[in-house]
Amino acid sequence: KKASTLSRSSGINAEYGGFESVDLMKLKRIGKKTTPEQQQQQQAQQQAQQQQPPAAGGEQDAKAGQKLRGEAYISRYAGGLGFDFYPQNNNIYLVATEEGFIHKCSCSYNEQYLQTYTGHTGPVYKVKWSPFVPDCFLTCGADWTIRLWHSDLTKPALTFVSSTKSVNDICWSNVCATVFGAVSDNRIEIWDLRTTNLDPVIISSVSDPETRLSSFLFSEGSSTLLVGDSSGHVTVYQLRNIADPSPTHIQTLRDVVMPMPSSQSMSLSSTSITSNPPER
Repeated sequence: KKASTLSRSSGINAEYGGFESVDLMKLKRIGKKTTPEQQQQQQAQQQAQQQQPPAAGGEQDAKAGQKLRGEAYISRYAGGLGFDFYPQNNNIYLVATEEGFIHKCSCSYNEQYLQTYTGHTGPVYKVKWSPFVPDCFLTCGADWTIRLWHSDLTKPALTFVSSTKSVNDICWSNVCATVFGAVSDNRIEIWDLRTTNLDPVIISSVSDPETRLSSFLFSEGSSTLLVGDSSGHVTVYQLRNIADPSPTHIQTLRDVVMPMPSSQSMSLSSTSITSNPPER
């Protein structure tokens, strides 16, 4: 949910017949890094504002100051747009924020992040752990991109761009480790890293221009897709012409996302992958 506080269900409330919840963390904003020159400029501006004489209408100025202080207080927290618990340890989870950061958090610590991942240039809508490869996850957001990450690296291993529309949702296949899907405002995309990382292997566009695709889900153990849209409809699709998972499909994903020496090249089938070298 979009909120600055994450809550976790802790059980059924017998009195009211609903779920109880516990706040996991308040999502604090992370300020952008500034150079020493920028810091000096900010300090000079603050000092100049403090030295200015008060203007007429002190009461109105006081109210305006209170409003500004209130806005500054609210801005200390970021909106959370999506999260996912680590499949092998539900004490660990990832949070996607409107700032463009992804935070790795623990239920045992509610005051600090374990790790912060940077790379998106706009709000991050969804984050999903891989069901096959631990420590591998996908994100998507308003900057038109899907990004593939390893939890040990703060920068994405790969970035996928196929359109100039925000990517609203993503989901891993439950059958093959190298297959995932995504939806933008008007189309469905299926990616298969065994074939290529440059373009989706399947694209299906929506004919109604007023319909916005908002959610996407692979069914368990089959090739069926569920897609939700802004009109409140859920459409069921049958996935075809995707090769069955090979015995090495899990290792293929590992080879893509794990750090490799810069002298080695990464390849999938006959298509080479080009990406920035991972940070050590």
